[in-house]
Amino acid sequence: MDFSEIIYQKKDGVAKVIINRPDRYNAFTSLTLVEMFHAFRDAWADKSIGVVVLTGTGNKAFCTGGDQKTKDDSGYGKGEAKFDLLDAHGQLIEVIRAIPKPVIAMVNGFAIGGGNVLQVVCDLTIASDNAKFGQAGPKVGSFDAGFGTVFLARLVGERKAREIWYLCRQYTAQEALEMGLVNKVVPQAELEQEVETWCREILQKAPTSISYIKASFNADTDHINGLNAMSKHAVNLFYTTDEAHEGVQAFLEKRPPEFSKFRG
Repeated sequence: MDFSEIIYQKKDGVAKVIINRPDRYNAFTSLTLVEMFHAFRDAWADKSIGVVVLTGTGNKAFCTGGDQKTKDDSGYGKGEAKFDLLDAHGQLIEVIRAIPKPVIAMVNGFAIGGGNVLQVVCDLTIASDNAKFGQAGPKVGSFDAGFGTVFLARLVGERKAREIWYLCRQYTAQEALEMGLVNKVVPQAELEQEVETWCREILQKAPTSISYIKASFNADTDHINGLNAMSKHAVNLFYTTDEAHEGVQAFLEKRPPEFSKFRG
């Protein structure tokens, strides 16, 4: 398959889906998400694949969410993609959760906003010691009231999840490990090898057992799919408001947003 915004590789039972927009800190467009979806579907169908690794090109960013430069008064544009960004993001989350194979997020650098949501819904996350995690929605006039909030709370606890969303702070890899957001932190130079080791260990296990175990974990949180769909429609409406426009404009102008006028 030919891809323009991701790199897709398969070798020795492992598929790698790599966001390839390093000049934009691996922020995604609708096309990026659609290409990732097709790569995951291919990995699902390929019986030789037992593990999927999701990562980003370079050592500055895993993914920093939706590319703000593709956003206008009505939200994110489709660009060359057939689906808009919110539809594509929702479909990608669904396939990451549904694929009957473990998905490991290999986080090198920033995992912010929608990028953090992507690593949250992966089965496992291994991070380099230079990784940073956090949400940005309320800073740029956006939100995720589905897996980005509810499932995040399952991982780190509700108090911490509320802090992450309300304050939009960034957290170090060690802080992420301590709150249960990631599974392991290693020096940057050892990240690839560590992920390879985890993949090898998984590939030694019975694949049918793994698939049923993953399905049983998902069964407990599948109700979030409904919230995710509701959130998508709500945020679509929100993107047409002056409040959301202020967040985007402030980001593009590299200034603090002025939201006080919207509290009335």
